[in-house]
Order: sequence, then C-alpha cells, then structure tokens
Amino acid sequence: MVSLLGSPVINLLRVLFLGLSTLAPAARAQLELHVPRGLTRLQVVEGAEVVLPAWYSFRGEVSSGQPPEMLTVMWFLEQEGKELNQVAAYISGVLSSQPGVSLVYPMPSRNVSLRLQGLQEKDSGYYRCSVNVQDSQGKSKGHRSKTLELSVLVPPAPPSCHLLGVPRVGTNVTLSCRSPRSKPVAQYQWERPPPSSQVFFAPVLDAIRGSLNLKNLSASMSGVYICKAHNEVGSAQCNVTLEVSTGPGAAVVAGAVVGTLVGLGLLAAMVLLYERRSKALEEQANDIKEDAIAPRTLPWAKGSDTISKNGTLSSVTSARALRPPHGPPRPGALTPTPSLSSQAGPSPKLLRTDRAPPEPIAPIPGGVPSSTLGRMGAVPIMVPTQSQAGSLV
Repeated sequence: MVSLLGSPVINLLRVLFLGLSTLAPAARAQLELHVPRGLTRLQVVEGAEVVLPAWYSFRGEVSSGQPPEMLTVMWFLEQEGKELNQVAAYISGVLSSQPGVSLVYPMPSRNVSLRLQGLQEKDSGYYRCSVNVQDSQGKSKGHRSKTLELSVLVPPAPPSCHLLGVPRVGTNVTLSCRSPRSKPVAQYQWERPPPSSQVFFAPVLDAIRGSLNLKNLSASMSGVYICKAHNEVGSAQCNVTLEVSTGPGAAVVAGAVVGTLVGLGLLAAMVLLYERRSKALEEQANDIKEDAIAPRTLPWAKGSDTISKNGTLSSVTSARALRPPHGPPRPGALTPTPSLSSQAGPSPKLLRTDRAPPEPIAPIPGGVPSSTLGRMGAVPIMVPTQSQAGSLV
C-alpha cells in the first residue's frame, strides 16, 4: 500500500527537480579544467612524442547540449632562468603553434590536450594550459589553468675509454670511462668478457666517475676490458685492451739514453775546461819570461880594475897604468896594453923599446892599486852578466 501510494509522489518530485535544473541560469555553472590524476609529472625518452592531456567542463551543468561558446586556449612553457614561452594558442578561431607542437583535437573542443613530437632535452620544463570561455554575448563564463611537468630523459651517449699509466709487471694503472651526455647521470660498470670473465666492484671500481684501478699488474691481467654506461632509459659501452709488458718500459730506456748523453756532455766540457786552463797558464808564464828585465852590471868605483866582457879578470891594471905618462916616452920604456878575453887573438904582450923604464906608478887619489890589493890578500872575482837571450853566463 505505502509503495503504491507513494509512487506518484516520487515521480512528481523527480519531474520538478529536472525542470528546475533546466530553468536554472547558466551563469551559475563554474568552469573547471581537468588533468588525469598521477599524470602531472611525465618522463619521456628523447626523440619520442608525448600528449599532455587536459580538458574543461562546467560544474553544475546538467543539460547535455552545449550552448555556443567563445573559447580561448593557450599553452606556455616555463623554464628556470628563461622567459615564458608560448608554444600553442587558439584565439578567436585561429590556431598557431611552434614546430612539433599541435592540439590533439580540432577546435573548438572541450578537450584541449597538447601533442609534442621529436622531443629534445631542451623541451623539458613546466607546461601550463590556460582556458578562457565566453558565451555568445561575450560574457565570461570562467578562466582556469593547470600545469604539467615534462622531463625529457637522455640515454648515455657512447663513452670513451682510456688507459692511464704504463702497463708493466708490478706497476699500477687506471682505466677511465666517461659518457659525454646522459640524463640522468650515467652509472658505470667495468668487466672482462669470456674466457676471462670478471666483474669489478668497489673499492677498485668507482661507479660514479667510471674509473677502475688495477694494482700490481701481472701478465695474466692482459686482455680486453669493457665499460658499460647506463641509466634509466638506455646504455652504451666502450672497451680498451690492456697489454702488460714484462721488460723495461720505453720511458726507462729513454731515461738511460738521456742520462748517458748528459754524462758524455759533462765529460767533454770538463776536458775542454782543463785544456783551456792549461793553455792560459802556459801563455801567462811566457808573458812573464818575455817581459823580464836583464840585471844590470854592477858598477865599479872610479879607479877600479877593468873587467872583460866575459866577466873574468884577465888583466888587472890600474887606471893609472892605463894613462899615458906625462911628457914624451923615454927610450926603451915599455907601454902596457890591456887585453880583452873576448878578442879572437891572444892577449898582446908588452913590447920592449929602447926607451927608459917608466916612472913608478903613483896611487890614484880615492883608489887602491892592484898591487896593493894583492899584498892585502884580495882575490879576483867573477861577475856574472846576462846575454841578450836573458840567460846568465
């Protein structure tokens, strides 16, 4: 009973509610812009394409029919340290966009999703969608905006491998590996392929810097070493061949050669210096010998004996005896003649004459006769003299 009586009443209330909703003014509806939950932050690999989903609606709108609207849609890219960049826009029925950017649906449409193609790392940033709706009379029905974050990931570029050090037995070397481009930053792993399979870990491996330290090398450590650079979206690799030498390195040989050449150069320099010094001393001695002054002959006092050129007293006569006698010579007198030992012939002898003998020789004032010197015990002496060559005779 209750259900039968109540059925017309419920139906009447439903009809009244629908009528009032239809008659409600559209200005009371509120504009809402939607993005999918969990998709506000997107990650895409470089080179791919992505769709940034967005659509709008009016809250409180019941009618299924959509009245005429004047739609304005704009998409902007915000990047840190850069100005706001408009990538797409639909204004007054005109669509404009940058290369590789487009709206997914033809306009006008309440789905205002954005498509990005051929993405590059520089396309990363915050994309903001702005929607403004007006009615047919130009009255604003609302304005909303939403932001989505896009991160373009880059797989590691092919790394480069290098060998640092001299690979000889007992020495240490470092294998380095570095990728020039990667987002996020790449991690590194070193390993050896079969048949000598080996994987390296810390502390010999630095996974962040990509270096592998090999200590106390042995011949068995020779072979190929592979470095793999990887991140969330890709990987790349390079390899280096290690050949451990058992003999002396080229640097040791070069050092020995250089050391030998330097030693020979120093020895030659010492020999030249010794020769120059000996020559200088010899020239200095010759200069002293040529510049030496011959000693002078000691002078004899007035009235002294006459000395021959060769330094011997060949004849001793007084100056008085050498003087001619006063007056004419007497008949039978003897004339003394001094002789010089340097003359070629024998000393001249005293010639006899018919002159009378000479008068006794008187002592010279201030001098002593040779006869007196003989009685006093005087001895004839030899006075050295110097030849023109500078030697004593």
